[in-house]
Amino acid sequence: MNITIRKEHPNDIQAIHDVTVSAFLNAPHTGHTEQFIVKALREARVLSISLVAEVESQIVGHIALSPVTISDGSMDWYGLGPISVIPEYQGKGVGSVLMKEAIAALKALNANGCVLLGDHNYYKRFGFAPKDGLILPEVPAEYFQALVLQGELPKGNVAYHDAFLATA
Repeated sequence: MNITIRKEHPNDIQAIHDVTVSAFLNAPHTGHTEQFIVKALREARVLSISLVAEVESQIVGHIALSPVTISDGSMDWYGLGPISVIPEYQGKGVGSVLMKEAIAALKALNANGCVLLGDHNYYKRFGFAPKDGLILPEVPAEYFQALVLQGELPKGNVAYHDAFLATA
């Protein structure tokens, strides 16, 4: 299977919405607001990295990254999510290719690091791990993970953009 990763184009917005809805339709631990989060990030102009995965010219996946704030004042840290792959392509490497390209894009931005909320068994292959002292309030530590790209690991509470509160 040939997977192409590219930056989103304005005419991809509906396809990204549809992929995101489909990806999370039967997923556990979701409020089914991921498509609204992507839209709100885009509208707030804080969708720093937005990549799509195509197979045979069909968008089958999407990944979003946006800035996060850390209470110790650390700069140039990003939050990854949501990452979406339509069900028929899950488990076929699309998510892995999106992750690798997203990390490369963060490095190109000279980002210091990235955080995400997810299953450690999946994300550890990309270098993510729970980190002592880096906290997403009200979330179990084993699900909140970070990847340091350069510099030191910050210490403090992490806050995602208000777009992550979007419900419509």
